[in-house]
Amino acid sequence: MGQEPSTHDAAMTQEREPQDIRKDIEDTRAELGDTVASLAEKADVKAQAKHKVEEAKASASGKGEEWVEKAKDAAPESAASTATLVSQKARENAAPLAAAGAATGVFLLGLAIGRKRR
Repeated sequence: MGQEPSTHDAAMTQEREPQDIRKDIEDTRAELGDTVASLAEKADVKAQAKHKVEEAKASASGKGEEWVEKAKDAAPESAASTATLVSQKARENAAPLAAAGAATGVFLLGLAIGRKRR
């Protein structure tokens, strides 16, 4: 109703030089090409899955090596001390150990005889 045209409308109605129009078209094509490449990359599920698998392998490999090192650092001391402790307790309590061994032997013999009868 009596409104003045905006400056944007005025710019659109002015004539532009063909060189400016060509430059805008080139810029728009370059932008569009980048957008299409980005969308194609996002849509390539196989490549994304492959990338995720490689990341997981690298992460697992690093963690595995870290855990192996930790186990190596911890195992010799704890295994040696445990073996020494068990050996020492067995020497101190030879009678109960022998009784437990004999009971185990009798139990296994009973199982073997029971199975033959069936």
